[in-house]
Amino acid sequence: MRPRIGVLALQGDVREHLRALEDSGAEAVPVRRASELDSVDGLVLPGGESTTIGKLVVAFDLLDPLRKRLSDGMPAYGSCAGMILLADRVLDGVADQVTLGGLDVTVRRNAFGRQVDSFEEPITVEEIDGEPFHAVFIRAPWVEAVGEGVEVLGQVEAGPAAGRIVAVREGTLLATSFHPELAGDARVHALFVRMVKEHT
Repeated sequence: MRPRIGVLALQGDVREHLRALEDSGAEAVPVRRASELDSVDGLVLPGGESTTIGKLVVAFDLLDPLRKRLSDGMPAYGSCAGMILLADRVLDGVADQVTLGGLDVTVRRNAFGRQVDSFEEPITVEEIDGEPFHAVFIRAPWVEAVGEGVEVLGQVEAGPAAGRIVAVREGTLLATSFHPELAGDARVHALFVRMVKEHT
């Protein structure tokens, strides 16, 4: 059976995530309302601007429904801003930073610098077979600290940011600092689809 996986469709690379999920064997649907959230087996939180997405989550009356689904164990995958939304703790956030929580990590916003500091780098990601993943970083966060139950899946391997954590998993929650939907490589999405299938 194909799992039904939503993409939070308030801002960011929604179409690209929908396409990658479909390519990975899921039925992919945009989610903008609580009723749509109720119909999915898992959810992707795309990149974008984390403070804007947080404000839109509140404006669309999705904050409490999202937090409840996550606390009930719904699988979720956050890329870039989505990682910030899933984090329990955020450094360099704004005063009214909205997070959904659930992922026992400390994340630093815009850790790699401004838009002009965006870069691409191969990252070896645990649980993904084959060659290193071509990771695209755009005003990306990184993970500064992880809790006991969090598995580190990927780290920057070279340069001044060597050793920085950029991919993590805790149970049904997956997060990356980078944008796999921009790489033309659906292996991260395929991993998430497997996670959703295992959960359902």
